[in-house]
Amino acid sequence: MNTSGIIIAGAGQAGCSAALKLRSLGYGKPITLIGEEPHPPYQRPPLSKGYLLGELPRERLFLRPEAFYAEQDITLRLNTTVTGISAAEQTITCGAETLPYEHLIIATGSTPRRLPSALGGDLPGTFTLRGIADIDAIAPMFQSGRKLAIIGGGYIGLEVAAVAAKLGLGVTLIEAAPRILQRVAAAETVGYFRALHRQHGVRILEDTQVSRITGTDAADGVELADGTVIPADFVVFGIGISPNTSLAEAAGVTVDNGIRTDAFGRTSDPSIWAAGDCATLPFAGAQIRLESVGNAIDQAEAVAANIMGADTAYAPKPWFWSDQYDVKLQIAGLNAGYDEVVTRPGSGGSVSVWYYKAGQLIAADAMNDPRAYMIAKRLIESGKSPAAGLIADPDTDLKPLLRA
Repeated sequence: MNTSGIIIAGAGQAGCSAALKLRSLGYGKPITLIGEEPHPPYQRPPLSKGYLLGELPRERLFLRPEAFYAEQDITLRLNTTVTGISAAEQTITCGAETLPYEHLIIATGSTPRRLPSALGGDLPGTFTLRGIADIDAIAPMFQSGRKLAIIGGGYIGLEVAAVAAKLGLGVTLIEAAPRILQRVAAAETVGYFRALHRQHGVRILEDTQVSRITGTDAADGVELADGTVIPADFVVFGIGISPNTSLAEAAGVTVDNGIRTDAFGRTSDPSIWAAGDCATLPFAGAQIRLESVGNAIDQAEAVAANIMGADTAYAPKPWFWSDQYDVKLQIAGLNAGYDEVVTRPGSGGSVSVWYYKAGQLIAADAMNDPRAYMIAKRLIESGKSPAAGLIADPDTDLKPLLRA
C-alpha cells in the first residue's frame, strides 16, 4: 500500500480547505500543502477592498495562523513551486526534489490576464490584482489627485474603481463590451452599478476598444482605437483570469478551459483530483468553471470527502458577492441562458433583480437587500419558482413563498 500520503499543489482557499477537511475526517497519513507565495493561505476577496484601502491588516487575511498547520500535522511548504508531475510514477517535482504521492490535489488557481507585451501590457505602472504582492505594489499609487485607468468592467475593475474614487483619484474605466458586467449581469443590474459609479465621479467608457498602453519607461496613458489617449498615472487590468492548468496538461491530464473533473472532483487520472478556479466541473448539463470562494471551499471539501471514500457527487450551490462604496451585492445562482428578468424594489433604496429561464428561477442579484438574497438562494436551491409577477410586486411577502 502506498503510504506517501496526499500532496496538494496550491496553497490558496481550495488547497487549504482540502487539507483541513482531510484532517477533520480522520485522514492519518502525511499531508503536504505547497504554495508559491511566502504567505500562509489567505483570503483573496478583501484584497481589492479592505486591504487595498488600508483598513485590514495583512494578518487578518490569513485563513489560519502559520503555526496552526504544524499543529494539524500538515506540512506547509511556502515559496515552493511544483515544476512537474509524473502521473505514471505518482510523484511531483519541486526543482531538483522529487516527492511521492498517493493522491494529488491540484488547486493551482488562476492568473489574471494582461494586454500583450507588444501593446504595453508589461510596462511598469501596469498592474493586475490577484495576490498580496500585487496589492502591496499598487497601494502606494492610490493617492488623491492621481489618474487611474482601469481596463475591464467586471467586478474586479469596479471594486478597484470604487476604492480609487473613495480615495480621491480620477478614475476612467474602459470596457470593450457594449456594457459593463455584460457577461455576468442583466441590463437592470448593470444600470444600477453604472449609475452608482458615475455618482462617485467615475468615468465609464463602454463599447470602447483599447489599442495600447502609452509610455516608454512607464505607463502614462491608454490609447483607444479611435486615437484618443486617456492620460493615466497607472493602469489596472481587470480583463479576467486564465486557469493555471499547465502542470496538469504536461502530465497528460485532460484540460478543457480548466482541469476537467467529474462530479466527484477526480480528473482523467484516478490518483489526481482538482478543485477551485483551475478546475471545471459538471453543472446543469455543462462542464463549467465557478470562479468563487464558495465553490473553492465546497469543491475542495467534496474532493477531500471523496478521497476518504464518501463517493458523493458534488452539487454546487453558486453564490457570489461584491462590495462597492456602501453597496453590498449578493448573487445567488447562475444566470446563464436567462430569458426573463424582473426587478423588485426593496426598502431604503435596496433592489433585487431576479432571473428566469423557461419559467424557472435560476438566479438573483440583491443590492443591499440581504433578505431578498437569502430567500432567492433558498428558492433556487429547492427548485421552487414563484411566478415572476409575484416577485416583481413589492407588496408580495417573500418568506411564505418558501413554503409554497
